[in-house]
Amino acid sequence: MRILRRTLISGLCAAAMAFSVGCKKNASGGGTPGQANAAATEIVIGHYASMTGSTAHFGQDTDRGIRLAIEEANSKVGALGKKIRVVTLDTRGDSAEAASAVNRLIDVEKVTALLGEVASSLSLAGGRVAQRRKIPMISPTSTNPKVTEVGDYIFRVCFIDPFQGKVMATFARQNLKLDKVAILKDVKNDYSIGLAQAFHNSFAALGGTIVMEQSYSQGDTDFSAQVTAIRGTAAQAIFVPGYYSEVGSIARTAQRLGLKVPLLGGDGWDSPDLFKIGGDAINGSYFSDHFAPDVATDKAKQFVATFTAKYGQAPSGLGALGYEAAEVMVDAIQRAGKDDPTAIRDAIAQTKDFAGVTGKITIDAQRNAQKSAVVLKVEGGKAKFETSIAP
Repeated sequence: MRILRRTLISGLCAAAMAFSVGCKKNASGGGTPGQANAAATEIVIGHYASMTGSTAHFGQDTDRGIRLAIEEANSKVGALGKKIRVVTLDTRGDSAEAASAVNRLIDVEKVTALLGEVASSLSLAGGRVAQRRKIPMISPTSTNPKVTEVGDYIFRVCFIDPFQGKVMATFARQNLKLDKVAILKDVKNDYSIGLAQAFHNSFAALGGTIVMEQSYSQGDTDFSAQVTAIRGTAAQAIFVPGYYSEVGSIARTAQRLGLKVPLLGGDGWDSPDLFKIGGDAINGSYFSDHFAPDVATDKAKQFVATFTAKYGQAPSGLGALGYEAAEVMVDAIQRAGKDDPTAIRDAIAQTKDFAGVTGKITIDAQRNAQKSAVVLKVEGGKAKFETSIAP
């Protein structure tokens, strides 16, 4: 998944305090005797995420999942006999701030490993820093293939866009029996561009026709021209591989202009705000995702119950994958046998058949997770399981 813009300001540490444990003000990163003693008894993992901004739900739900997993680990043995501490820094949905946050987590917070980001554009920015500094990083939900291509220290626990695009193309052709689909993509978002191309290629390969491609940019609020153009075609659905903040508005625009076709999308739709923004206009639409709480495994059901009790709301797929990414990281640290970035990197790469809440995870040679996807249908302000499609 995700993107935005601004320069990291000196108040980042203060902002991070709202979301992290123990953000230090030692700009030099030298540390105090107290910090040195803490380092001997704890392992510090960094998390960088969009805790504020237009996609804040992504970062917040992911952070909740990560913290729940770490709390559970610490209630048992932690890792290597040490407690684990998570430090979260806010990227505000901006690529430059993502890179700065990763540098700060390494230089000031002295993290051993990293979790982040949700947005593919931000994971690319932060991942380049992590790769250069040789700190292992696991992205919970960045699906653009380029993310792990950054280098051998970068991993993910989610499927990738070529698969996600194929899933929705297969669903459109075989389940919905659609012949003609239009595409409306965010041209300034790596996630949206990649997913749109994957859907286009797969749908055409299955004998379908893309009747039109239209575009917008994240933050746009008026989609009348694009929807009007699509209304003039024979499109039976619109594939919108964007984020919930714009998708809901696009659905309302289509409803207002009398375009009565379903919208199709990807995991960027996964937020309660989708239903608030889209209202009844989003009903009858479908999107691919990583997790369907209504058909969860026993482990996943326990996760949903614990998460809901702790935070007062059910987890989205992002919360589930944040939890899962943290679990995989803790497991790798344990198997590494030492608090060393290179050893942890090697252990992550060897992850096989790890029982996560969204399914079993095996990290392949390209450092991607091999797993199934679900398709959810929006009905009555909720996303409900429709089907599952395997790799």
